[in-house]
Amino acid sequence: MAVYATIADLEARHNEQLTLVAADERTGLRDDVRIVAGITDASTEIRAILAARYSSSDLASLDEDSLAVLRVYCMDIAFYRIALAFSRSSETIKERHDTAIKRLEAIAAGKGALTTTGGSSGTGGDAGGVGQNEVVVEAPVRMFTRERLGRI
Repeated sequence: MAVYATIADLEARHNEQLTLVAADERTGLRDDVRIVAGITDASTEIRAILAARYSSSDLASLDEDSLAVLRVYCMDIAFYRIALAFSRSSETIKERHDTAIKRLEAIAAGKGALTTTGGSSGTGGDAGGVGQNEVVVEAPVRMFTRERLGRI
């Protein structure tokens, strides 16, 4: 199971806040185990929301731009979960979490899109002349055509 962010990503975005929010109650040191659990839970939540529109193979083949978007949302969701785990949440952290969830739900509802590297899933742009929201129907060759019926 892939995660969409890492501890290094959280450190780069929320360095001082991460140390304050994720400090162990007894030792005062940052608890990386709970941070990883928050990131894993956030990634699972993202996949659950996006499952309304994207298959597991689509999510596994996302391009760099889409992964960068999910990384931002994952960090906001994970940071909220981490803050809750340590009982140190704030209104700002909750607002970022709620915004990330709303944006993911909008993507799942078709108000935004993620793109894949292969493009074969239909979510990755114009693959083989088929647009993102076009329906593709594959069927066997017709048995009864004008030519075949005319030979009888």
